[in-house]
Amino acid sequence: FCLSKGLSAPAGSVLLGPKDFIIYGRRIRKALGGGMRQVGVLAAPGIVALTQMRDRLPEDNARAKRLAEKIADLPGITLDPGLVDTNIIIFGFDHPRYTIPEVLSELREEKVLALATTGGIRFVTHKDVGDKDLERAVKAFQKLLT
Repeated sequence: FCLSKGLSAPAGSVLLGPKDFIIYGRRIRKALGGGMRQVGVLAAPGIVALTQMRDRLPEDNARAKRLAEKIADLPGITLDPGLVDTNIIIFGFDHPRYTIPEVLSELREEKVLALATTGGIRFVTHKDVGDKDLERAVKAFQKLLT
């Protein structure tokens, strides 16, 4: 599994399994050119990710669910909050007055960052997104779309 993204490490992954599987994984990694030297600088945040960040992932998931619930009924948004189980929210967007790039620009003005997807918008909650940030995002959407 990956140590970056929600666990906040800059890079890294962990391969788990029986001894034969690990040996096979190492062989494949070498065949594909994987491998690094002097990885202590990356190992330290990986240890923090595993020992401290893992237990707080449910907070990010809960914030994503709350954001989804609060914006799902706004005009132009196609989103089923019941399908939001992780810290990533992807929803369809089709509004008569705004394009996706226009919405992203307006949100950026309100200090809310998101990414465009094909026909939609993507939000990600993480350790640096708190409840105040969540409310700012909701208010920015409400101001723009209602």
